[in-house]
Amino acid sequence: MFKKWFKKSANEQVIKAPLRGRVVALSEVPDPVFAEKMMGDGVAIQPEEGTLYSPVEGEVVQLFPTHHAIGLQTADGLELLLHIGLETVSMEGEGFSAHVKVGDKVKNGDPLIDFSLDLVKEKAKSTITPIVITNMDKVDKLEPHYSDAVQTGDTILTVSVKE
Repeated sequence: MFKKWFKKSANEQVIKAPLRGRVVALSEVPDPVFAEKMMGDGVAIQPEEGTLYSPVEGEVVQLFPTHHAIGLQTADGLELLLHIGLETVSMEGEGFSAHVKVGDKVKNGDPLIDFSLDLVKEKAKSTITPIVITNMDKVDKLEPHYSDAVQTGDTILTVSVKE
């Protein structure tokens, strides 16, 4: 009886760290497309390793041909963009290797993309990696979890998804 009175209006989705490193606000990303949240809201990680892992259980819905970015969708329809570094598209795939393809189902912690962190440091504008929810119309509330030393699999975002 009390359940219906206290029923949440949204499902809670936990987004895990796809990389080990420092979690920062999107406003700290030195690119206006991410810093001004034009693509959506989320956080960014200054990575300390060269493997990007799945932060959610879902499906690969987009994999850029250069393997510098990937789009995932959760069962409840949340869409995430994980973008390794800034201006990494100009690397034309050099130093990037995907473990997945569009249509693959992934679980939390599955490896998605290996990349050379040293090469990204050398050839790109920045190694900072935004994790962005691109369909914010599905989000009721977003709570970032900032950390100076996040481990892969630690919670970086708690999201209330509209039903």
